[in-house]
Amino acid sequence: MNSRLQRRIEAQQLQGIDMSPLLDVVFILLIFFIVSTVFVKETGVEVDKPQAISAQQLKQNTLMLAITDDSRVMYDGANIGLTGVRSVVEQQMIKESIPVVIQVDKSVRSELLVSVIDEAKLAGASSVNIATYKP
Repeated sequence: MNSRLQRRIEAQQLQGIDMSPLLDVVFILLIFFIVSTVFVKETGVEVDKPQAISAQQLKQNTLMLAITDDSRVMYDGANIGLTGVRSVVEQQMIKESIPVVIQVDKSVRSELLVSVIDEAKLAGASSVNIATYKP
């Protein structure tokens, strides 16, 4: 009888710790953080923005457009051109009315910037802003 009990105790000591509950908790936490993360769509290009002392922080849910130094109008890494601004903004305004933010390079002509703002307003954007950085 003693030998059976002793063998059983030795067998339990050799088994070790069960890691499956710990892995379950880690995966559940991982899924929680993935689902609760907010993904922000960027324009996909780097723009040399002008500086402004009156710059303010906008809410996160915005439609980002960019005008590069070679006069390309970009959205989500794709060159949509001036003609594509209206359709992109209209599609986004169907879901919800969000502000449009234009990241414009400081060497871009103001005529192109005004045209992009006009296209966004004609598409139904109630708020069109220009991205700057605070010095």
